Amino acid sequence: METGGGRFGVSETLGALNAALKKEPAPPASVWFKESSARNLRSRDFLAPQAALRALFAGGQVPKDIIEDVISLKCPGVPPLQSCQQTPLGLTVQLQRPAAFQQVLNSIAEFTKPSQSASGQSIILNCTPLRSRRSLDMLSLSNLRAILVTDHLAEVLRIQGMNVHLLPAVPDEGIQKFLHQLRVDWPSELETACIPEDVLALKQVLSQCPYATAPGLEPGQTRLADDLIFQVHLKNFLAQQSLEGYDPNLDGCLVTEEKLRVLAELRQMVLHCAGTGPGGCCRVVHVVSCEGEFQQQQVDLLWRMLDLGAHTALQKHLVCGPVKVANSPSPVGAPQYFQLRRCQMYEASVMKYGELVQDDSWTEIISVLTSAAIRFEMLSTAHQSQIILDLEDSSISTKGTKSGAFVMYNCARLATLFKTYQQAVEQGAYPAFPPASELNFSLLREEGEWLLLFNYILPFPETLSQSAQLPLSSKGIRITASTEAVCKFLIHLSMDFSSYYNRVHILGVSGDPPRETAWSPSHPAREQRPPPAGFSAQLGLPLHGKLMGWQCTNRGAQLGKPGSHCPALCGLSTMWRRAPHPAGALREWGGRTPGSCSLCSHLLPPLFQEPLPHLFSQMFARLQLMRGVREVIHRALATLHLPPLSQI
Repeated sequence: METGGGRFGVSETLGALNAALKKEPAPPASVWFKESSARNLRSRDFLAPQAALRALFAGGQVPKDIIEDVISLKCPGVPPLQSCQQTPLGLTVQLQRPAAFQQVLNSIAEFTKPSQSASGQSIILNCTPLRSRRSLDMLSLSNLRAILVTDHLAEVLRIQGMNVHLLPAVPDEGIQKFLHQLRVDWPSELETACIPEDVLALKQVLSQCPYATAPGLEPGQTRLADDLIFQVHLKNFLAQQSLEGYDPNLDGCLVTEEKLRVLAELRQMVLHCAGTGPGGCCRVVHVVSCEGEFQQQQVDLLWRMLDLGAHTALQKHLVCGPVKVANSPSPVGAPQYFQLRRCQMYEASVMKYGELVQDDSWTEIISVLTSAAIRFEMLSTAHQSQIILDLEDSSISTKGTKSGAFVMYNCARLATLFKTYQQAVEQGAYPAFPPASELNFSLLREEGEWLLLFNYILPFPETLSQSAQLPLSSKGIRITASTEAVCKFLIHLSMDFSSYYNRVHILGVSGDPPRETAWSPSHPAREQRPPPAGFSAQLGLPLHGKLMGWQCTNRGAQLGKPGSHCPALCGLSTMWRRAPHPAGALREWGGRTPGSCSLCSHLLPPLFQEPLPHLFSQMFARLQLMRGVREVIHRALATLHLPPLSQI
């Protein structure tokens, strides 16, 4: 066997396990699968089910020599194995987890790159809804979905190394400004000039086309449209070319000047790509909303009819399903949808954080949250499926685990964690971060830690590659893409990270209060006692029995009212008793951001921070894991053109 090396990968591991289990020279069908649930990961990482084993071995009993081959497996891309056991469920494999942590977390940057590369290849993404929408008011929700799908697909293809060209150009300032608000960078001018001679050349070809005739008047018409040139019969062309996947109702197509300009623009872009990319071949993918699919098939066939180059045969259609609004008495356009979501995000932020939202920095935060909410709503569902939007206020929340706001909230929590650690380093409470090669990853024994590495950091390169896979060589004209993969990945990662972050002490501080602060009211909701004088002195505040003038971000409450205390103090006092906070919002401060309230920005004085040196080794290992989670989240958000938030 080869010595293991290279970046670990799930596909590589499954392939090696399958090859070890089946000795035939031909590649075996997949027998193994990767576990993902926290419950199953407690005892195994990969499983070959007993039913599959019965098809390979008598009685499903795997010979000992094969089990020994599996346990000694050493191949490129395969983590070292700890055990391989036959159980009633099947053959189970568990990895050497400390070694896997070491390899992955020592080279985090390698796991933020796609597992495959398409360097140098060229592709044109033609977002057809932008052609027929001349002003912002005409932009529908289905059009917006197609635009966001195209924008995301373009970014994941660029990460793969492809040269991506976007069509059409959008000169309208209103649409450009709207797209900019959603962080969509769309060209306002063409990369190549479409000259009138190109349209004239297409007219000349059309005049000699056997499928084209002079347009006639339809029943009830008194005159022809001014820009109408020819009528072509697509059904005859389809039958002769034996093309598959087109609508059977396609037949007569009226050719206008506008259609020929579209074809000339496509042709010029293809020639431009062929001249700059290797191999001279450029693929064309038309991203279409379901309402415009029939019309785009007409344009597709017309281009094939008039231009016999190889590029016209490489056209594919990626169709986006409809977007509907639940319980809406009237149609909702894309601009109205954006304004509604932005207002809801602002109101939700005011309700949670109070007057702090008036700060200028919140304008950018709310803009990012709005864009995130819309992108996740539009991209979390497979592009060919229907979306039904709920526009009620309750659908917007940082606590809704399927929302973009929830993902951004957890991104900000990570930023706060590292900011808190850095501040503590500057104050001398913690040592500087050691090199990753010196960390002891055997201290990562919490089940949530392995789940974050094994389900998210390790397979992230394959998630990036999966989202960029386009079956361009498939039969027919329709293709699908996993444009929902990144959003679903981020949602599940945020849920598991949030669960871990709420449960585990990451920074090496004591969960118990210092003896000097033995104030612990038995019923905080009913009895408010003043803190000791030393506490107010540490805060630099006069002792009045209340902490006056502090702004708590929890529900916008203004502290200093009768019977109120700093939420951080309340959090500490209730933490000692493990009782719920009166407002029902605080958790243990030691497991989240040591020395601060879990929901507000008020740092506790050094008196309350107790770094414990014997926990530093585990703290550094956990921080390195959090670095991996942070880098993966940031990279995934970049494919959605969403900047990471440093605070909420």
